[in-house]
Amino acid sequence: MEVKNNLFDQIPASAPQEILTELVSANHVRVERIVSFGQTSPDGLWYEQLENEWVLVLEGSAQIRLDNKLVELTRGDYLNIPAGVRHRVEKTAENGKTVWLAVFYK
Repeated sequence: MEVKNNLFDQIPASAPQEILTELVSANHVRVERIVSFGQTSPDGLWYEQLENEWVLVLEGSAQIRLDNKLVELTRGDYLNIPAGVRHRVEKTAENGKTVWLAVFYK
């Protein structure tokens, strides 16, 4: 039985850490909602995943560094990060929240 949900439900006004919520997962696909409150990747940490990641900014803004290229994302912008590409979050909205939808796939 399908249960209706809303991506913007149960988001606090702030949090000391990003909030990751898995929305659905099947075979080679996982969908997450990520809520950031100014958080960034820790200094020196680069993600280099075995799966592809497609991210969409639903609210707020972010800067993602792909190796030496800085990509600015605002509401409605999306980015596909192929597996094996080094990346990190350089910035998220400092005055408010950034709500992301992330799809991980192989």
